[in-house]
Amino acid sequence: MARDRALESEEERSTGARVAVVAGVLAAILLVGWILFSQSSGYTVTATFFNASQLVEGNEVRIGGATVGSVTQLELADDGMARITMEIEDDSAPLDRGTQAVVRQTSLSGIANRFVDLQMPNGASGDEIDDGGEIPAENARAAVEIDSVLNTFTPETREALQTFVQGSADALEGRGDEAREGFRYLSPALASSRRLFGELAADTALLERFVVDSANLVTTVADRRADLAGLVGNLNATTAAAGADTQALSETLDRFPDFMRRANTTFVNLRAALDDVDPLVDAAEPATAELREFLPALRTLAEDGEPTVRDLSRTIRDRGENDDLIDVLRTFPPLADIALDSAERNGEERPGSFPQTVEALSEATPVIGFGRPYTPDLLGWFDDFSHSGSYDAIGGFSRSQIYFNLFSANVPPLGLPELLDPQERIAQFLGTGRTKQFRRCPGHADVAAPDGSNVYTQDEIERFECNPDHRAAGP
Repeated sequence: MARDRALESEEERSTGARVAVVAGVLAAILLVGWILFSQSSGYTVTATFFNASQLVEGNEVRIGGATVGSVTQLELADDGMARITMEIEDDSAPLDRGTQAVVRQTSLSGIANRFVDLQMPNGASGDEIDDGGEIPAENARAAVEIDSVLNTFTPETREALQTFVQGSADALEGRGDEAREGFRYLSPALASSRRLFGELAADTALLERFVVDSANLVTTVADRRADLAGLVGNLNATTAAAGADTQALSETLDRFPDFMRRANTTFVNLRAALDDVDPLVDAAEPATAELREFLPALRTLAEDGEPTVRDLSRTIRDRGENDDLIDVLRTFPPLADIALDSAERNGEERPGSFPQTVEALSEATPVIGFGRPYTPDLLGWFDDFSHSGSYDAIGGFSRSQIYFNLFSANVPPLGLPELLDPQERIAQFLGTGRTKQFRRCPGHADVAAPDGSNVYTQDEIERFECNPDHRAAGP
Protein backbone atom coordinates (compact mmCIF):
# COMPACT_ATOMS: atom_id res chain seq x y z
CA MET A 1 0.00 0.00 0.00
CA ALA A 2 2.67 2.45 0.95
CA ARG A 3 4.57 1.62 -2.19
CA ASP A 4 1.51 2.19 -4.37
CA ARG A 5 0.93 5.57 -2.74
CA ALA A 6 4.55 6.55 -3.39
CA LEU A 7 4.24 5.61 -7.03
CA GLU A 8 1.04 7.64 -7.39
CA SER A 9 2.67 10.66 -5.75
CA GLU A 10 5.67 10.42 -8.06
CA GLU A 11 3.40 10.21 -11.14
CA GLU A 12 1.51 13.28 -9.96
CA ARG A 13 4.76 15.23 -9.54
CA SER A 14 5.93 14.14 -13.02
CA THR A 15 2.66 15.22 -14.58
CA GLY A 16 2.88 18.64 -12.87
CA ALA A 17 6.42 19.11 -14.17
CA ARG A 18 5.29 18.30 -17.69
CA VAL A 19 2.46 20.79 -17.47
CA ALA A 20 4.84 23.45 -16.14
CA VAL A 21 7.28 22.85 -19.00
CA VAL A 22 4.50 23.03 -21.60
CA ALA A 23 3.17 26.25 -20.01
CA GLY A 24 6.66 27.79 -20.05
CA VAL A 25 7.13 26.92 -23.73
CA LEU A 26 3.75 28.43 -24.58
CA ALA A 27 4.61 31.60 -22.62
CA ALA A 28 7.92 31.91 -24.44
CA ILE A 29 6.17 31.51 -27.80
CA LEU A 30 3.63 34.15 -26.85
CA LEU A 31 6.41 36.52 -25.71
CA VAL A 32 8.38 36.10 -28.96
CA GLY A 33 5.21 36.56 -31.01
CA TRP A 34 4.32 39.71 -29.10
CA ILE A 35 7.81 41.08 -29.68
CA LEU A 36 7.72 40.26 -33.39
CA PHE A 37 4.22 41.64 -33.93
CA SER A 38 4.94 44.74 -31.89
CA GLN A 39 8.01 45.48 -34.03
CA SER A 40 6.18 45.04 -37.33
CA SER A 41 3.18 47.09 -36.35
CA GLY A 42 5.04 50.45 -36.42
CA TYR A 43 4.23 53.51 -38.61
CA THR A 44 4.45 52.60 -42.32
CA VAL A 45 4.12 54.72 -45.46
CA THR A 46 4.23 53.85 -49.16
CA ALA A 47 5.90 55.90 -51.90
CA THR A 48 5.38 55.45 -55.65
CA PHE A 49 8.52 55.86 -57.78
CA PHE A 50 8.98 55.84 -61.53
CA ASN A 51 12.10 53.75 -60.99
CA ALA A 52 13.12 51.78 -57.87
CA SER A 53 16.77 52.74 -58.52
CA GLN A 54 18.13 49.38 -57.32
CA LEU A 55 16.59 49.67 -53.86
CA VAL A 56 16.41 46.45 -51.86
CA GLU A 57 14.62 45.48 -48.68
CA GLY A 58 16.51 46.67 -45.66
CA ASN A 59 17.85 49.90 -47.24
CA GLU A 60 17.87 52.80 -44.83
CA VAL A 61 15.36 55.62 -44.68
CA ARG A 62 16.91 58.91 -43.58
CA ILE A 63 15.75 62.36 -42.59
CA GLY A 64 18.43 65.04 -42.50
CA GLY A 65 21.15 62.37 -42.64
CA ALA A 66 19.84 60.46 -39.60
CA THR A 67 18.42 56.96 -40.00
CA VAL A 68 14.72 56.88 -39.06
CA GLY A 69 13.55 53.62 -40.65
CA SER A 70 14.07 51.07 -43.38
CA VAL A 71 12.58 49.74 -46.61
CA THR A 72 10.35 46.74 -45.78
CA GLN A 73 8.78 45.86 -49.13
CA LEU A 74 9.17 46.51 -52.88
CA GLU A 75 6.46 45.61 -55.37
CA LEU A 76 5.43 46.44 -58.92
CA ALA A 77 2.17 48.35 -59.22
CA ASP A 78 -0.41 47.78 -61.95
CA ASP A 79 0.67 50.96 -63.76
CA GLY A 80 4.30 49.80 -63.97
CA MET A 81 5.46 52.08 -61.17
CA ALA A 82 7.55 50.88 -58.21
CA ARG A 83 5.75 50.92 -54.84
CA ILE A 84 8.16 51.14 -51.91
CA THR A 85 6.89 50.46 -48.38
CA MET A 86 8.89 52.10 -45.59
CA GLU A 87 8.66 51.64 -41.86
CA ILE A 88 9.35 54.81 -39.85
CA GLU A 89 10.33 54.93 -36.20
CA ASP A 90 7.81 56.34 -33.76
CA ASP A 91 10.03 59.32 -32.92
CA SER A 92 9.83 60.56 -36.55
CA ALA A 93 6.21 59.63 -37.20
CA PRO A 94 3.85 60.73 -38.55
CA LEU A 95 5.14 62.41 -41.75
CA ASP A 96 3.74 65.64 -43.12
CA ARG A 97 1.70 65.31 -46.32
CA GLY A 98 4.14 67.56 -48.22
CA THR A 99 7.09 65.23 -47.53
CA GLN A 100 9.23 64.37 -50.58
CA ALA A 101 11.04 61.05 -51.00
CA VAL A 102 14.28 60.95 -53.01
CA VAL A 103 16.38 57.85 -53.72
CA ARG A 104 20.06 58.69 -53.24
CA GLN A 105 23.37 56.85 -53.44
CA THR A 106 25.67 56.28 -50.51
CA SER A 107 28.68 55.97 -52.84
CA LEU A 108 29.44 55.42 -56.51
CA SER A 109 30.24 51.72 -56.09
CA GLY A 110 28.05 48.77 -55.13
CA ILE A 111 24.46 47.78 -55.87
CA ALA A 112 23.01 47.97 -52.35
CA ASN A 113 24.27 51.42 -51.55
CA ARG A 114 20.96 53.25 -51.95
CA PHE A 115 18.83 54.89 -49.30
CA VAL A 116 15.58 56.87 -49.27
CA ASP A 117 16.00 60.50 -48.24
CA LEU A 118 12.83 62.04 -46.81
CA GLN A 119 12.74 65.82 -47.17
CA MET A 120 10.31 67.49 -44.83
CA PRO A 121 8.59 70.72 -45.94
CA ASN A 122 9.45 74.02 -44.29
CA GLY A 123 7.03 74.29 -41.41
CA ALA A 124 4.40 71.72 -40.54
CA SER A 125 1.18 72.12 -42.48
CA GLY A 126 -0.90 70.23 -39.95
CA ASP A 127 -1.98 67.74 -42.60
CA GLU A 128 -0.29 64.43 -41.73
CA ILE A 129 -0.01 61.14 -43.62
CA ASP A 130 -1.93 58.41 -41.83
CA ASP A 131 -0.38 55.10 -40.93
CA GLY A 132 -0.28 53.05 -44.13
CA GLY A 133 -0.72 56.21 -46.21
CA GLU A 134 1.07 57.10 -49.44
CA ILE A 135 3.54 59.69 -50.71
CA PRO A 136 2.29 60.58 -54.23
CA ALA A 137 4.43 60.06 -57.33
CA GLU A 138 4.88 63.79 -57.90
CA ASN A 139 6.71 63.97 -54.53
CA ALA A 140 8.91 60.91 -55.17
CA ARG A 141 12.05 61.08 -57.31
CA ALA A 142 14.32 58.24 -58.34
CA ALA A 143 18.10 58.44 -58.21
CA VAL A 144 19.93 59.84 -61.22
CA GLU A 145 22.42 57.26 -62.41
CA ILE A 146 25.76 58.69 -63.47
CA ASP A 147 25.91 56.20 -66.33
CA SER A 148 22.63 57.52 -67.70
CA VAL A 149 24.01 61.03 -67.67
CA LEU A 150 27.24 60.03 -69.38
CA ASN A 151 25.37 58.03 -72.03
CA THR A 152 23.71 61.27 -73.20
CA PHE A 153 27.14 62.63 -74.22
CA THR A 154 28.84 61.98 -77.52
CA PRO A 155 32.29 60.30 -77.46
CA GLU A 156 33.91 63.68 -78.14
CA THR A 157 32.00 65.26 -75.25
CA ARG A 158 32.95 62.44 -72.87
CA GLU A 159 36.59 62.83 -73.85
CA ALA A 160 36.39 66.58 -73.27
CA LEU A 161 34.71 65.96 -69.90
CA GLN A 162 37.47 63.58 -68.94
CA THR A 163 40.07 66.20 -69.86
CA PHE A 164 38.14 68.77 -67.80
CA VAL A 165 38.05 66.49 -64.74
CA GLN A 166 41.75 65.77 -65.01
CA GLY A 167 42.51 69.46 -65.45
CA SER A 168 40.34 70.32 -62.46
CA ALA A 169 42.25 67.76 -60.38
CA ASP A 170 45.54 69.37 -61.37
CA ALA A 171 44.14 72.85 -60.63
CA LEU A 172 42.86 71.85 -57.16
CA GLU A 173 45.96 69.92 -56.16
CA GLY A 174 47.35 71.45 -52.99
CA ARG A 175 44.41 73.85 -52.69
CA GLY A 176 41.96 71.67 -50.81
CA ASP A 177 41.27 74.18 -48.04
CA GLU A 178 40.47 76.98 -50.49
CA ALA A 179 38.25 74.69 -52.57
CA ARG A 180 36.44 73.46 -49.45
CA GLU A 181 35.72 77.04 -48.41
CA GLY A 182 34.39 77.83 -51.88
CA PHE A 183 32.20 74.73 -51.96
CA ARG A 184 30.73 75.75 -48.60
CA TYR A 185 29.31 78.89 -50.23
CA LEU A 186 28.26 76.86 -53.28
CA SER A 187 25.62 74.89 -51.38
CA PRO A 188 23.02 77.73 -51.20
CA ALA A 189 23.42 78.35 -54.92
CA LEU A 190 22.86 74.67 -55.69
CA ALA A 191 19.78 74.59 -53.46
CA SER A 192 18.35 77.59 -55.26
CA SER A 193 19.16 75.98 -58.61
CA ARG A 194 17.32 72.83 -57.53
CA ARG A 195 14.20 74.86 -56.73
CA LEU A 196 14.56 76.71 -60.04
CA PHE A 197 14.76 73.52 -62.07
CA GLY A 198 11.85 72.12 -60.08
CA GLU A 199 9.71 75.08 -61.15
CA LEU A 200 10.86 74.65 -64.77
CA ALA A 201 10.03 70.97 -64.76
CA ALA A 202 6.54 71.76 -63.47
CA ASP A 203 5.67 73.40 -66.82
CA THR A 204 7.11 71.13 -69.50
CA ALA A 205 5.48 73.02 -72.39
CA LEU A 206 7.11 76.29 -71.35
CA LEU A 207 10.41 74.51 -70.75
CA GLU A 208 10.24 72.93 -74.22
CA ARG A 209 9.62 76.30 -75.84
CA PHE A 210 12.51 77.78 -73.86
CA VAL A 211 14.84 75.02 -75.05
CA VAL A 212 13.74 75.49 -78.68
CA ASP A 213 14.20 79.26 -78.48
CA SER A 214 17.60 78.76 -76.85
CA ALA A 215 18.59 76.42 -79.67
CA ASN A 216 17.54 79.02 -82.23
CA LEU A 217 19.52 81.67 -80.36
CA VAL A 218 22.63 79.49 -80.24
CA THR A 219 22.27 78.73 -83.95
CA THR A 220 21.97 82.44 -84.77
CA VAL A 221 25.01 83.23 -82.64
CA ALA A 222 26.94 80.44 -84.35
CA ASP A 223 26.14 81.96 -87.74
CA ARG A 224 27.66 85.24 -86.50
CA ARG A 225 30.67 83.63 -84.88
CA ALA A 226 33.04 85.99 -86.72
CA ASP A 227 31.33 89.00 -85.14
CA LEU A 228 31.25 87.20 -81.78
CA ALA A 229 34.99 86.53 -82.04
CA GLY A 230 35.55 90.23 -82.67
CA LEU A 231 33.39 91.10 -79.67
CA VAL A 232 35.32 88.72 -77.43
CA GLY A 233 38.61 90.12 -78.72
CA ASN A 234 37.53 93.71 -78.09
CA LEU A 235 36.24 92.74 -74.65
CA ASN A 236 39.58 91.11 -73.89
CA ALA A 237 41.40 94.28 -74.96
CA THR A 238 39.03 96.40 -72.88
CA THR A 239 39.51 94.20 -69.82
CA ALA A 240 43.27 94.23 -70.26
CA ALA A 241 43.25 98.04 -70.54
CA ALA A 242 41.09 98.32 -67.42
CA GLY A 243 43.41 95.98 -65.54
CA ALA A 244 46.47 97.95 -66.64
CA ASP A 245 45.08 101.19 -65.23
CA THR A 246 44.60 99.94 -61.69
CA GLN A 247 44.59 103.41 -60.17
CA ALA A 248 41.61 104.59 -62.21
CA LEU A 249 39.86 101.28 -61.56
CA SER A 250 40.45 101.68 -57.82
CA GLU A 251 39.04 105.22 -57.89
CA THR A 252 36.01 103.96 -59.78
CA LEU A 253 35.38 101.25 -57.20
CA ASP A 254 35.77 103.81 -54.40
CA ARG A 255 33.15 106.07 -55.98
CA PHE A 256 30.81 103.22 -56.86
CA PRO A 257 29.10 103.00 -53.40
CA ASP A 258 28.25 106.71 -53.48
CA PHE A 259 26.97 106.30 -56.99
CA MET A 260 24.78 103.38 -55.96
CA ARG A 261 23.36 105.35 -53.01
CA ARG A 262 22.50 108.25 -55.30
CA ALA A 263 21.06 105.84 -57.83
CA ASN A 264 18.93 104.29 -55.09
CA THR A 265 17.62 107.74 -54.17
CA THR A 266 16.90 108.40 -57.82
CA PHE A 267 15.00 105.14 -58.20
CA VAL A 268 12.98 105.89 -55.07
CA ASN A 269 12.05 109.31 -56.47
CA LEU A 270 11.28 107.62 -59.77
CA ARG A 271 8.35 105.82 -58.15
CA ALA A 272 6.57 109.14 -57.63
CA ALA A 273 7.45 110.13 -61.19
CA LEU A 274 5.89 106.92 -62.48
CA ASP A 275 2.70 107.80 -60.65
CA ASP A 276 2.73 111.17 -62.43
CA VAL A 277 3.29 109.41 -65.75
CA ASP A 278 0.20 107.23 -65.30
CA PRO A 279 -2.19 109.97 -66.57
CA LEU A 280 0.02 110.35 -69.65
CA VAL A 281 -0.10 106.62 -70.26
CA ASP A 282 -3.88 106.61 -69.85
CA ALA A 283 -4.21 109.54 -72.25
CA ALA A 284 -1.91 107.87 -74.78
CA GLU A 285 -3.77 104.57 -74.64
CA PRO A 286 -6.29 105.53 -77.39
CA ALA A 287 -3.39 106.41 -79.71
CA THR A 288 -1.81 102.99 -79.29
CA ALA A 289 -4.55 101.42 -81.41
CA GLU A 290 -3.58 103.63 -84.34
CA LEU A 291 0.08 103.06 -83.54
CA ARG A 292 -0.50 99.33 -83.86
CA GLU A 293 -1.52 99.87 -87.49
CA PHE A 294 1.40 102.24 -88.07
CA LEU A 295 4.12 99.91 -86.83
CA PRO A 296 3.71 97.26 -89.60
CA ALA A 297 4.04 100.04 -92.18
CA LEU A 298 7.11 101.31 -90.35
CA ARG A 299 8.55 97.81 -90.31
CA THR A 300 8.03 97.60 -94.07
CA LEU A 301 9.73 100.97 -94.49
CA ALA A 302 12.66 99.80 -92.38
CA GLU A 303 12.99 96.61 -94.43
CA ASP A 304 12.84 98.57 -97.69
CA GLY A 305 15.30 101.13 -96.33
CA GLU A 306 17.84 98.52 -95.25
CA PRO A 307 19.56 98.39 -98.70
CA THR A 308 19.70 102.19 -98.76
CA VAL A 309 21.25 102.37 -95.31
CA ARG A 310 23.70 99.61 -96.24
CA ASP A 311 24.72 101.45 -99.42
CA LEU A 312 25.02 104.69 -97.46
CA SER A 313 27.23 102.93 -94.92
CA ARG A 314 29.43 101.65 -97.72
CA THR A 315 29.54 105.13 -99.21
CA ILE A 316 30.73 106.62 -95.92
CA ARG A 317 33.11 103.83 -94.94
CA ASP A 318 34.04 100.71 -96.86
CA ARG A 319 36.90 98.28 -96.64
CA GLY A 320 39.79 99.16 -98.87
CA GLU A 321 41.62 102.34 -99.79
CA ASN A 322 40.29 105.41 -101.58
CA ASP A 323 36.80 103.95 -102.03
CA ASP A 324 34.60 105.86 -99.55
CA LEU A 325 33.72 109.33 -98.35
CA ILE A 326 36.07 109.22 -95.37
CA ASP A 327 38.98 108.50 -97.70
CA VAL A 328 37.94 111.50 -99.80
CA LEU A 329 37.93 113.75 -96.72
CA ARG A 330 41.41 112.55 -95.88
CA THR A 331 42.63 113.97 -99.20
CA PHE A 332 41.81 117.53 -98.05
CA PRO A 333 44.77 118.40 -95.78
CA PRO A 334 45.82 121.44 -97.92
CA LEU A 335 42.32 122.92 -97.56
CA ALA A 336 42.45 122.36 -93.80
CA ASP A 337 45.85 124.06 -93.66
CA ILE A 338 44.50 127.10 -95.51
CA ALA A 339 41.43 127.24 -93.29
CA LEU A 340 43.19 126.85 -89.93
CA ASP A 341 46.96 127.39 -90.12
CA SER A 342 48.74 130.74 -90.25
CA ALA A 343 51.05 131.34 -93.23
CA GLU A 344 52.85 134.10 -95.12
CA ARG A 345 50.53 135.42 -97.80
CA ASN A 346 51.10 138.50 -99.97
CA GLY A 347 54.35 139.21 -98.11
CA GLU A 348 52.72 139.24 -94.68
CA GLU A 349 52.04 136.70 -91.95
CA ARG A 350 48.31 136.11 -92.02
CA PRO A 351 46.04 133.75 -90.04
CA GLY A 352 43.87 131.09 -91.65
CA SER A 353 40.56 131.83 -93.29
CA PHE A 354 38.47 130.48 -90.40
CA PRO A 355 40.11 132.70 -87.74
CA GLN A 356 39.77 135.69 -90.06
CA THR A 357 36.12 134.88 -90.65
CA VAL A 358 35.50 134.61 -86.92
CA GLU A 359 37.20 137.95 -86.34
CA ALA A 360 35.20 139.58 -89.15
CA LEU A 361 31.92 138.27 -87.84
CA SER A 362 32.79 139.41 -84.31
CA GLU A 363 33.50 142.94 -85.57
CA ALA A 364 30.35 142.94 -87.71
CA THR A 365 28.14 141.88 -84.81
CA PRO A 366 27.25 145.46 -83.75
CA VAL A 367 26.39 146.37 -87.35
CA ILE A 368 24.25 143.25 -87.76
CA GLY A 369 22.63 143.92 -84.39
CA PHE A 370 21.79 147.48 -85.46
CA GLY A 371 20.29 146.33 -88.76
CA ARG A 372 18.38 143.38 -87.36
CA PRO A 373 15.30 145.44 -86.27
CA TYR A 374 14.94 146.60 -89.88
CA THR A 375 14.25 143.02 -91.02
CA PRO A 376 10.46 143.62 -91.34
CA ASP A 377 11.13 146.64 -93.59
CA LEU A 378 13.49 144.61 -95.77
CA LEU A 379 11.09 141.68 -96.05
CA GLY A 380 8.23 144.11 -96.78
CA TRP A 381 10.27 145.56 -99.63
CA PHE A 382 10.86 142.10 -101.02
CA ASP A 383 7.14 141.39 -100.75
CA ASP A 384 6.18 144.63 -102.51
CA PHE A 385 8.82 144.01 -105.15
CA SER A 386 7.36 140.63 -106.01
CA HIS A 387 3.78 141.87 -106.39
CA SER A 388 1.89 145.10 -106.06
CA GLY A 389 -0.99 145.50 -103.67
CA SER A 390 -2.77 143.31 -101.18
CA TYR A 391 -6.27 142.04 -100.52
CA ASP A 392 -8.78 142.77 -97.83
CA ALA A 393 -12.49 142.14 -97.29
CA ILE A 394 -13.60 144.37 -100.21
CA GLY A 395 -10.98 143.30 -102.73
CA GLY A 396 -7.54 144.32 -103.86
CA PHE A 397 -5.85 147.57 -102.95
CA SER A 398 -2.41 149.12 -103.28
CA ARG A 399 -0.54 151.76 -101.35
CA SER A 400 1.80 154.23 -103.03
CA GLN A 401 4.12 156.87 -101.67
CA ILE A 402 6.04 159.81 -103.06
CA TYR A 403 9.49 160.42 -101.71
CA PHE A 404 11.48 163.72 -101.90
CA ASN A 405 15.11 164.02 -101.08
CA LEU A 406 16.58 166.75 -98.95
CA PHE A 407 17.34 168.92 -101.92
CA SER A 408 13.88 168.77 -103.52
CA ALA A 409 12.13 172.06 -104.18
CA ASN A 410 9.80 173.31 -101.50
CA VAL A 411 6.60 173.90 -103.49
CA PRO A 412 4.30 176.45 -101.80
CA PRO A 413 0.56 176.21 -102.25
CA LEU A 414 0.57 178.94 -104.91
CA GLY A 415 3.21 180.26 -107.22
CA LEU A 416 6.46 178.96 -108.63
CA PRO A 417 9.34 177.45 -106.70
CA GLU A 418 11.47 180.07 -105.00
CA LEU A 419 15.22 180.09 -105.40
CA LEU A 420 16.63 179.70 -101.92
CA ASP A 421 20.03 178.98 -100.46
CA PRO A 422 20.60 175.17 -100.05
CA GLN A 423 20.99 175.38 -96.26
CA GLU A 424 17.76 177.34 -95.97
CA ARG A 425 16.03 174.92 -98.35
CA ILE A 426 17.04 171.98 -96.08
CA ALA A 427 15.84 173.78 -92.98
CA GLN A 428 12.49 174.55 -94.56
CA PHE A 429 12.17 170.93 -95.81
CA LEU A 430 12.74 169.50 -92.37
CA GLY A 431 10.44 172.06 -90.81
CA THR A 432 7.48 171.46 -93.07
CA GLY A 433 6.99 167.87 -91.88
CA ARG A 434 5.43 166.89 -95.19
CA THR A 435 7.37 163.65 -95.86
CA LYS A 436 8.37 162.39 -92.37
CA GLN A 437 10.76 159.93 -93.96
CA PHE A 438 14.15 161.26 -92.96
CA ARG A 439 14.82 159.25 -89.76
CA ARG A 440 12.30 156.42 -89.75
CA CYS A 441 12.51 153.87 -86.87
CA PRO A 442 12.70 150.13 -87.53
CA GLY A 443 9.29 148.74 -88.46
CA HIS A 444 7.75 152.20 -89.10
CA ALA A 445 6.98 151.33 -92.70
CA ASP A 446 3.51 150.38 -91.40
CA VAL A 447 0.94 151.99 -89.14
CA ALA A 448 1.33 151.86 -85.39
CA ALA A 449 0.01 148.57 -83.99
CA PRO A 450 -2.81 148.82 -81.43
CA ASP A 451 -0.84 146.72 -78.94
CA GLY A 452 2.19 149.03 -79.23
CA SER A 453 4.50 146.24 -80.40
CA ASN A 454 6.13 148.52 -83.05
CA VAL A 455 6.17 151.66 -80.88
CA TYR A 456 9.56 152.24 -79.27
CA THR A 457 10.44 153.58 -75.88
CA GLN A 458 12.60 156.66 -75.41
CA ASP A 459 15.68 154.50 -74.70
CA GLU A 460 15.14 152.53 -77.92
CA ILE A 461 14.62 155.73 -79.89
CA GLU A 462 17.93 157.09 -78.59
CA ARG A 463 19.69 153.80 -79.34
CA PHE A 464 18.42 153.68 -82.94
CA GLU A 465 18.77 157.47 -83.36
CA CYS A 466 15.36 157.65 -85.09
CA ASN A 467 12.25 159.82 -85.01
CA PRO A 468 9.02 157.98 -84.12
CA ASP A 469 6.97 160.64 -85.95
CA HIS A 470 8.57 159.67 -89.27
CA ARG A 471 6.25 156.89 -90.31
CA ALA A 472 5.53 155.81 -93.86
CA ALA A 473 1.81 155.22 -93.22
CA GLY A 474 -0.79 156.66 -90.94
CA PRO A 475 -0.84 160.02 -89.22
